[in-house]
Amino acid sequence: MSNEVDNINDLILPALPKRTLPAISELVSTLNIPSNILAQKEEIEAAWSALSRELKIIPIDLRNELIAKMCVAVSVGLFDGALNYIWNAAILQLRQKIRNFGLAVVADIIRKDFEENHLLELQDSQLLELCLKLNIIDEDGYFFLDQCRSMRNNFSAAHPAKGTINDREFIMFLNRCVRYALAESGSLKGINIGKFISAIKGTRFKQQQLDFWKERLLQTHDAQRQLVIGMVHGIYCDSAVAEQNRLNSLDICCALRDNLSNSVKLILINNHTEYVAKGLTEKHTASSQFFEKLGLLSLLNQSEQHSIFYRAVERLWNIHNNINNFYNEPPFAEYLLELSKQIAIPETVQENLVKVIACCTVGNGYGVSNAAVTYYHQIIQSFSPKEIAILVRLSTDSNSILFHRLKNDSRAQKRLKAALLLIDPNSVPKISKNEYDKLIR
Repeated sequence: MSNEVDNINDLILPALPKRTLPAISELVSTLNIPSNILAQKEEIEAAWSALSRELKIIPIDLRNELIAKMCVAVSVGLFDGALNYIWNAAILQLRQKIRNFGLAVVADIIRKDFEENHLLELQDSQLLELCLKLNIIDEDGYFFLDQCRSMRNNFSAAHPAKGTINDREFIMFLNRCVRYALAESGSLKGINIGKFISAIKGTRFKQQQLDFWKERLLQTHDAQRQLVIGMVHGIYCDSAVAEQNRLNSLDICCALRDNLSNSVKLILINNHTEYVAKGLTEKHTASSQFFEKLGLLSLLNQSEQHSIFYRAVERLWNIHNNINNFYNEPPFAEYLLELSKQIAIPETVQENLVKVIACCTVGNGYGVSNAAVTYYHQIIQSFSPKEIAILVRLSTDSNSILFHRLKNDSRAQKRLKAALLLIDPNSVPKISKNEYDKLIR
């Protein structure tokens, strides 16, 4: 065993000087101040005897002047002062742990500048939250240190105190500061974010690598998951990032799609709306694609849902009316089907969507895209009563494109009938029932 370890285990504080406490009592009495402003002799002796056990856990290089001042404060019964000294030592060490983590890495993670001055300006509560997200402290550590923060604000010499604390409360406070801030960090549950970033920015993920990171992210706490998902969303939306890294980011989020908590979804929505507010059009477009691919369109507002559906319908219609449409329609039809599975078709797009799907289904004078028909049928099969009513109306309206395609083309009429028969008769609204029956006869 090394001498350093021996020194840690052999740390024994000297006995309290016999004259110290009587001298302090005499001073308080001379100033005509009540003696209960200081801890009683029994409390001081109890706290002093418990100090050695806690100090042994603190690494030698962290036993600095703040620790020495804490011990002096305890020896004379100033637990409120001792509380403040040990808390300051804990905060300084948490800041150092973030420096060791890497300020540049933190900036990369939170997607904004983070330099020394930003670290020093963090309030204690913000520092604890950041340490939790970076996995510098775990959920237990955050919970207990946050309690210590509140206790320090209300019962230490840092502010006018609301009350006093006894020896047991002080030792509990000390234990938590030592255990979760000053002691050597153990193996925490979660991920090493530095290694995770390196993986995201490395080569294209293979399945085994993706499974590994998915499992690690499922095991970590929600605060770190929020940080990671927010970070990879930012990477995906950054056009300056290599495509393979953007796809790695998307893979991670897709793998976790079914395990995203409401707090994580809120982070994504906030990031998305921030792009809108700042006028970052390119990032906003990429973010919309991100939501589409994750099947989270329902999180976007109605105007954005309209925009996404409208563009998808217009692209399909343009392809349908262009050359080689029979070969080019399937992927656009499939995309529109996937969108319709995520959310209800926005009311503002229903008319146009029904027209395009119906016209593509019956085809033009040259035929129909056979490979796309299965997608059209699935969309029609899921039509709402209102969309069914639109389809029936367009089929019989002499001013509609669909009517003119059906008018002199028996093959188009048969294709429409086949599509209409996919609809559950119970979904056909009463107002359209007669015309619907005529069309399927």
